[in-house]
Amino acid sequence: MASKTRYIVVAVVGIAAASGAAWWLQRPAAPPKTDAASSPAGGNAPSAGARGPGGQGGAGRVVAVEAVPVRQMALRDDAEAVGSLRSRRSVVLRPEVSGRITALNFTDGQRVRQGQVLVQFDDQLPRAQVQQSQAELSIAQANHKRNQELVAQGFISQRSVDESAANLEVAQAKLALAQATALRLRILAPFDGIAGIRGVNVGDYLKDGADIVNVEDLDVVYVDFRLPERLQGKVRTGQTARVAFDALPGVRYAAVIQAINPQIDADGRAVAVRGCIDNRRLQLRPGMFARVTTVFSERANARVVPEEAIVPEGNNAFVYKVIEGKEPGTRVSQRTAVKLGARAPGLVEVLDGLAADDLVVTAGQQRIQRDGTAVRVVVLGQPEAAGKAKGAGGPARAASGAASGTATAADVPASAAPAPVPAPAAPAAPAAPAVAVLAEPPPGPNPCQVAGTAPGRQAPAAAPRQPG
Repeated sequence: MASKTRYIVVAVVGIAAASGAAWWLQRPAAPPKTDAASSPAGGNAPSAGARGPGGQGGAGRVVAVEAVPVRQMALRDDAEAVGSLRSRRSVVLRPEVSGRITALNFTDGQRVRQGQVLVQFDDQLPRAQVQQSQAELSIAQANHKRNQELVAQGFISQRSVDESAANLEVAQAKLALAQATALRLRILAPFDGIAGIRGVNVGDYLKDGADIVNVEDLDVVYVDFRLPERLQGKVRTGQTARVAFDALPGVRYAAVIQAINPQIDADGRAVAVRGCIDNRRLQLRPGMFARVTTVFSERANARVVPEEAIVPEGNNAFVYKVIEGKEPGTRVSQRTAVKLGARAPGLVEVLDGLAADDLVVTAGQQRIQRDGTAVRVVVLGQPEAAGKAKGAGGPARAASGAASGTATAADVPASAAPAPVPAPAAPAAPAAPAVAVLAEPPPGPNPCQVAGTAPGRQAPAAAPRQPG
């Protein structure tokens, strides 16, 4: 029993000793005593850290940040998509009746005119039927004329005249049928265009519906592409789009929006758009792959800031402006809500909330705790800024802070507030890729914008020539 009590006492003493040692090792270090004589302002002078520059910030430390002014530049609101080219008018010629080819009046790739006879089938039998019908029509006309004279003299009844008139109409119908059958053995060009590569030759026997050759109208080509449904309120007929082609590097074509599909594709949630391109130089071909940039609007003096200046918070966006403090030569931060617009590589447009030349923070926002925090603008790459930093916080700290751009608040004591630093110059805009040359249209009216025609419709074609 005595040994058990002794063990309990030893355990309690060990635990107490361990707790005391842990407290001794983890106790906070006492703040160093400051000699009043060494203070530049005397022992009764309050520390400059008691209040921040401009009377702001209880922490009393200046935060080093990077900032740039708001820029004004020409900005374009556009959207990019991919599409394909197709002819304004395209048709594959096919015979309506069976027959044997006796003549091909075109060569592969030849330009053809509307009404031109391209393919002739064997029409001996139809031509004979036409001659027979013409003879029957002549007999019916003579009989009807004779009956009209006889009925006037009272030699025959009116019934005979009516029968001859009916026979005349039947003969006329037979002649029209024979002529229509003969015309179906001649295939005409439906419009002006370029013939493709034929797959038949003279002497081939074709059934009705067999493919002969395709004809393409290439003076105008359409570019069909799709845009997200969120852009349906921006795209309008008559807007301009820039079209680039992998097959034609360095060249862009201007396209005019001709039509917008009123129905949204339920599978891709996209709206189909058709643009019109003047192709009288015949450099474009149907089926080519196209990269389309649709321009919705252009602004010459848009206010833009770097993307890193935007601080998102839920559905809202904010920036930190650098403004003058209450005391001369001081600067403080101000949190400002902004409304964003179009974007460019590395830049974002600010529609509301900032004015031109406002100074916004681009790096160091996480060290700004609240509005009115005293800040110092760090300009990277300028030796004068590094020199001022050396005088304020020691050579090692200043050089490190200026080189990295991430100086902490301890690097800059509040008592050594620097003189106002001029606003740094805005960073150069990102290097734009080589601008493609816009293809110059040939002289004459643009077929995509023919006067008197509505968008998406073409001028009426000339009447087809009557076959000889």
